[in-house]
Amino acid sequence: MKDIYDYIDAHADEFVADLAAFVQQPSVSAQDIGLRECAALIRDMMHRDGLPAEFHELEDGPPVVYGEITSKSRKTLLCYSHYDVQPPEPIEAWTHGGPWSGAVVDGILYGRGATDNKSGVLAFNKAAKAFLAVRGEVPVGLKLLIEGEEEIGSPNLGPWAKKNAKMLEADGMHCLDGSLEIGVEVPDVSLGLKSVLFVELIARGPRTDVHSLNAPLVPNPVWDLVHALATIMDREKNILIPDWAEGIYVPNDEDMGYLEDKAARINFDMLKEEMGVDQFALGRDGVDALKARTYEPTANIQGITGGYTGKGTKTIVPSEARVRMDFRLIPNISPAKAIVKLRNHLKEQGFDSIEVKGEARTEDPYKISAREDISVSIIAAAHEVYGEPPIVNGVSAEGAILKHVWIPCVLTGFANPGCNLHAPDENIHVDKYIQGIKYAAAIMDHFGRS
Repeated sequence: MKDIYDYIDAHADEFVADLAAFVQQPSVSAQDIGLRECAALIRDMMHRDGLPAEFHELEDGPPVVYGEITSKSRKTLLCYSHYDVQPPEPIEAWTHGGPWSGAVVDGILYGRGATDNKSGVLAFNKAAKAFLAVRGEVPVGLKLLIEGEEEIGSPNLGPWAKKNAKMLEADGMHCLDGSLEIGVEVPDVSLGLKSVLFVELIARGPRTDVHSLNAPLVPNPVWDLVHALATIMDREKNILIPDWAEGIYVPNDEDMGYLEDKAARINFDMLKEEMGVDQFALGRDGVDALKARTYEPTANIQGITGGYTGKGTKTIVPSEARVRMDFRLIPNISPAKAIVKLRNHLKEQGFDSIEVKGEARTEDPYKISAREDISVSIIAAAHEVYGEPPIVNGVSAEGAILKHVWIPCVLTGFANPGCNLHAPDENIHVDKYIQGIKYAAAIMDHFGRS
């Protein structure tokens, strides 16, 4: 691989300039900002790099950018990534020119999407470019898929994947997203996907806000939500919805071995410092903390609104209150069954007046073995590029293709710890980005020979 790595090093300035330009184009799916413009930008970049790329229009969303490159290898790799990013707010918390600057300061490139996931998009593309430039061919068949709604749960990708299932068939699927392990600085390799169920609970009280003198006479929707939420999860983080964990995956000896290896290698004090906590919830630490993070279902409150929160006071009973939640679902918890269980639970607890808005649009969670060809290849590539074995996780983030096309899928990443993805001053160290392109190339090479 030396010839490929040398090419990547020789073109590092070009690759960094392209990432800066990519970051400078806003592409916020939650706010419908700049998505088509960003899709056109990455399509044109791919054309300049000699890569095939075309728009595939979705029924009600921004286009998917897609291209295929054939190979002599019998294997085909689906490289999944996304060009949309999280909202940049709070804007005032950004430094180095704001969320769309793409500024490089002391070897660090700043801007929304620098890690999640525009550097991942380009790592695939630049690795493919390196193979074509140096060897005239790629070592594995490539299907490059770049979507624009990952950050809002990919609501329109699933129906498109269902219609194009034959086109998307591959021997392995891979996503480059996230950071290296803190204190070790080797990649995480996640052998499966959680699913995420997004819901909004809406409680309603009087027809309009009323004077709080009348509080004894009217329902208070904020209190209704507080009481309802207390029936969903207790203070020990146990989800109280009946049969919620029915059929849940139980980690086996191999899974526990990987957790113990990770616990022995990572720096928990640095992880706590990065999260801004003195200790993990419930006093968890070591293997117990990692097991909870990896194999425990969650019921997270993203935000809650209701009534008056402005300057001073306003003596009212509000007419409405809302809470947004996300439930991380572990294999084998079905999103479609989970939302039914949530609705039934609230009714049985006497909260049938609370509206539950949400759809189970994501695929079911799943897990694969470390012995799958794609798993073996990525673990070997990480060892080659980073000089020691990676951290192997059980399951990680969600996807939206596998409900319609079964492909063994692995998530891994290469950004520096402290990359601030989803937060102000999101960034990537330039050297980690260039190393990530080599990582992508090594994965292609290993999988093509697997």
